[in-house]
Amino acid sequence: MRILRARDSKLEVTRREILMRASKVFSLFALGMPVRYVHPKSQSTSRRQGVHKLKVIVTGGHPGDPECGCGGTIARYTDLGHDVVLLYLNSGQAYCGQDKSKDCGAMRTAEAEKACAILKARAVFAGQYDGRAVVDNAHYDEFRRLFDSEKPDIVMAQWPIDRHRDHCALSSLVLDAWLQSDQKSAFYYYGIAEDTMMFTPVEFVDISAVEPRKRAACYAHASQQPDRLVPAGGANHPFSRNGKRIHTG
Repeated sequence: MRILRARDSKLEVTRREILMRASKVFSLFALGMPVRYVHPKSQSTSRRQGVHKLKVIVTGGHPGDPECGCGGTIARYTDLGHDVVLLYLNSGQAYCGQDKSKDCGAMRTAEAEKACAILKARAVFAGQYDGRAVVDNAHYDEFRRLFDSEKPDIVMAQWPIDRHRDHCALSSLVLDAWLQSDQKSAFYYYGIAEDTMMFTPVEFVDISAVEPRKRAACYAHASQQPDRLVPAGGANHPFSRNGKRIHTG
């Protein structure tokens, strides 16, 4: 694992505590910050203590990828009053069930908006076509402009070794945008269901308190047979604390 040093040293003390791992690129299932650095308090309590409001971008190849990969982490961030954007590479135009007459892009965009409402996040689409991802200089530049316009403090992307080309393309575009933005934000990888390959997470988020919302956000994508995307028991990875199984993701 390569360790990269962050260059922004002008962070507030509270923000530095929240982003104390911003100088590293981790392979993980979901960001450990909410458990380790920010306790699950109310938004008003967090603001009274001066916690800096963060911009978090969770990227995914298709609608449903961020929600099912780390929807609980997203919910924990938004419950703390942070601004979370779900940035999809495409709008899922290629598949929404067996009925070929449906407008899949419109259907899956609506599903994404519903899922984002459940998680209190905002949907943004990069405008590529499902199953036809393009990674070239022009698309690197286009994606970087979108990335920079959001000014993220934290970025999450799908692990680059994956069975789906769109996921691999998305991961490459995000990494390039992050590098070109002078590595100003914390960067983390996550995995999802059976598509992710050769991935061993090292940090986990306890989402037990918000797991029903993650599940609801995943099931908002009804056209995608969400049963196959939501792990049994709601956890992305087997994990226990003090002998008790907890939900992660």
